[in-house]
Amino acid sequence: MAAADRLSLVFSALGDPTRRSILSRLLNGPTTVRELAEPFDMSWPAVSQHLKVLERAGLIRRTARAQWRSVSIRAEPLDEASRWIDLHRREWNERFDLLEEQLARLKEEERDV
Repeated sequence: MAAADRLSLVFSALGDPTRRSILSRLLNGPTTVRELAEPFDMSWPAVSQHLKVLERAGLIRRTARAQWRSVSIRAEPLDEASRWIDLHRREWNERFDLLEEQLARLKEEERDV
């Protein structure tokens, strides 16, 4: 899959507060699906759908041992998204700096009038 497509999946998955909450809970380490779903007031199919989206984006890994299903976070896609943001942040900051300079010039011109 192309990097841009992977990023789209990651950003789309991160766009939902429930999925972000799931990822935050996984920062403490792998957990069972049941424990992960516990604080959410939603049906099992709804939780399963959120996990599918996170898994499709590569943000989690699900494993099965006997009757236990566990979920763990995968940091690589988050690292990739962070690198993309950092790369573009420089450009955005430069543009904001240019805008700030332009606004300062306009204010100065207004005072001179």
